[in-house]
Parts: sequence; structure tokens; C-alpha cells
Amino acid sequence: MSPILVRPVREQLEHDRVIRLLQAKYKRKFDVAINPGNVQTTPVGPAAAPWYPDLVLQSGTRKLLGVVEVETAESLNNLEAMSQWAAFAKLRVPFHLYVPASGVDSARRLCADLQIQTAEMWAYHAIGEQIRFTLVTRAAQAGDRPRELTTARQAATPTAARSKPPRPVASRTARRATVTGGSRARTPVAKKKTAGVRGASKKAAGRPTAASRAQKRK
Repeated sequence: MSPILVRPVREQLEHDRVIRLLQAKYKRKFDVAINPGNVQTTPVGPAAAPWYPDLVLQSGTRKLLGVVEVETAESLNNLEAMSQWAAFAKLRVPFHLYVPASGVDSARRLCADLQIQTAEMWAYHAIGEQIRFTLVTRAAQAGDRPRELTTARQAATPTAARSKPPRPVASRTARRATVTGGSRARTPVAKKKTAGVRGASKKAAGRPTAASRAQKRK
């Protein structure tokens, strides 16, 4: 618990319950140490002035990999943000912030005013006996591709290259019809016409004219 405030008992019980739920959640990837209530077992930061976040995410070799802070309605204030959030954000590890759903706007405003960068901000709310978590914001990771860069590259690409119409593919039936009714069908007709012309010319050459017939009769 923060040394600068004392939560109501009911809020403190809910706060510690959320911590234990998050411990089970992050335990899948990290070694998780918790500092619920007045417990201060796992410090972070300088040894001279250590801080005790609600959850400390570590590797198997106890290397610090992240910190998690859970706030309640009572602890969402400027003093808490300046003292704890700012310190956790400077640890060069991901800082995860959990706030009640009703305090999301206040948390965003405090982070913007104090220039506090969170890796993730989550909202939580109770439904009966269950606690539900909803992701509010997530900082861009190193592997993420900026959307602006993708849009700019698409804009720089010529329209013809982006939307090139597909090349029509003739079906086998159409190809056969073209071959059968095209060149193959026209070629025999041309030959028949040529043959008919040649035959007519031969007949005309061999047929006697009227003058030749008259000479023969004389």
C-alpha cells in the first residue's frame, strides 16, 4: 500500500483481491512477487529509497521485467501519480496500471498531465463475486508496424500497380471454337474458290469460240 494514503477497509480488501487475481494471471509468464496491504517484501528502484509496487514481475534469475500498480477510487489523485506512477515509469521496464472502470478518465488525464508512459492501462470492475479486466490502452511495441507508415506506402504505390485487372483467361471451349470456326474453317473455303476459278479458266480455254466454229464449217 502507498505510504501516502490510508484506504478504507472495504477498498483495501478489494485492492488486495485484485492483486492476487493478477498474480495468477501474470504467473503464466513471470515469477511474480506481491506487496499487498502493508506487506513490503520485494522492493524495486534504488536501495537508498526503494519502492514497493503491488506486483513485481521477474525472470527466473530475479531480473526485473515489469511492475504492476493497482489503484482504487481513493488513490486516484495527483499526489499518488507524481510519487509512484512517475517513479515506476522511469524504471526502464514495462509499467502496468490497473484502475477502477469509473476512474479511467482521471487516470488518463493524470498520465497526460504528468507525461507518464504506461505500457498497459487496464480497467477493472466487479460483477457479483467476479472481477473483470478490460484493456484501455497499450503502448506500441518494437515489433508493431506503424499504421501511418503502411498508409503512406499504399498512397505512394501507383494505382495501376495496386489494382491491376486480372488477365482474362479463355476457356478451353472458347479456344476450340476459335480454332475450329476461325483459321481452319476459312482455309478450305479459300481453296475451293481458287480451285473453282482455275477450273473455269481451263474450261474457258478449251471451249471453241463462235468464230472458230464458223471457220471450221467453211
